[in-house]
Amino acid sequence: MMFEIIEKQINVDLPLGHHLHCMICQTPVHLGLNGSSFRLADPEKKWDEVQSIFELVATGEGNLKKCHFLALPEGAIPAEYVDMALTYIEEKFQPNSVTFFGVGHVPLVKYRDFLKRYPDDNSEALVSVTLDLDSGDIDEIPTNWSITAVKENDGRLRVFMQAKSHPFVEEEHLDEQHDLYRGKVFPLFHCQPNCFNFMSLVCLDYVYRDFYQSNINAVIDKANQLFFNKRQRLDLLMVLECNPKPEHSVFRNVLNGFYGEYLAYTPGVKDTITVFCNSSEETSGLQKKETLSFGNSSVTIHKNHKMAAAENSEYQVDDFGGLPVCRLRFGTATRLYYLNLPMFHELDPRTTRAPLKLHGIFMPVNKSWHRLEDKNSNFQ
Repeated sequence: MMFEIIEKQINVDLPLGHHLHCMICQTPVHLGLNGSSFRLADPEKKWDEVQSIFELVATGEGNLKKCHFLALPEGAIPAEYVDMALTYIEEKFQPNSVTFFGVGHVPLVKYRDFLKRYPDDNSEALVSVTLDLDSGDIDEIPTNWSITAVKENDGRLRVFMQAKSHPFVEEEHLDEQHDLYRGKVFPLFHCQPNCFNFMSLVCLDYVYRDFYQSNINAVIDKANQLFFNKRQRLDLLMVLECNPKPEHSVFRNVLNGFYGEYLAYTPGVKDTITVFCNSSEETSGLQKKETLSFGNSSVTIHKNHKMAAAENSEYQVDDFGGLPVCRLRFGTATRLYYLNLPMFHELDPRTTRAPLKLHGIFMPVNKSWHRLEDKNSNFQ
């Protein structure tokens, strides 16, 4: 099994020379035992929560109408509500917007059915899954997957799906037979007419490697190819998580190597913005929950951005213990974080623009979202 990156062109007209806006949704994931595996508990309640976030973004009060990227965690939406989620995005979201969300686990044969609904956008993944299904009796094998929903500049909705390449049983306790599907096809998106390149991964896809290949090396190699062939870069890497150990040394080590250029120059990813969107501390249903921690979603950029250290009750700015990065690290509570993504790759002494600005933090109040007004901050 190899990690294959497939390039996808999308007509998303992002503003030229202006910050792009992103909302990171650090919300809980509640799991419940269903036979020999875990599934999302109380799907209707979970959809109500997701719909309240969608309504906040679609209403677009203040500068929320500028939201270009919306990210929800791994396992954020029950599979039975995927169609409703996509319909809502198509009918009410602004054009030129991208929504990332993880989906509750489904049997592989059902995942193939979802792929068949959008065959033009998922042709390579559909071929891969069909071949796997034809190779053995694996129709019911659990599949962890995510969706990248793109609303293009003419209002057309495009839907891209990817299955997680290596779900760790020790992390998720999903299947007592240790038998989980491993996805092989991962899209790299090219926005046009203004160039912006991005990918998404699901949790441990970011750190997984085996004897033959490292996922993150495949990403770096592809981004370097972009740079050498087209003088473009990977601008954004979105990682969706339901991660009980978001600051484990494995993640820290990969982040260090990704930005460090210790063995070779990596111009394709040096200026990449890495966003980790994790589930919140209210996540439940995992074994030995008392020993686990969630939350700590973060935004990481190269140290050249030179963000000053800062800390308060909701976030901190640090270098993740001496890494060649600047990191905006959030807390563990259920929150929505609305911020801009850096546009300028190097610090320019002639401008007062901050590389990263936190526009607002929202907390849940009575099935809606209340903005913490004093959390509008520049980091420079």
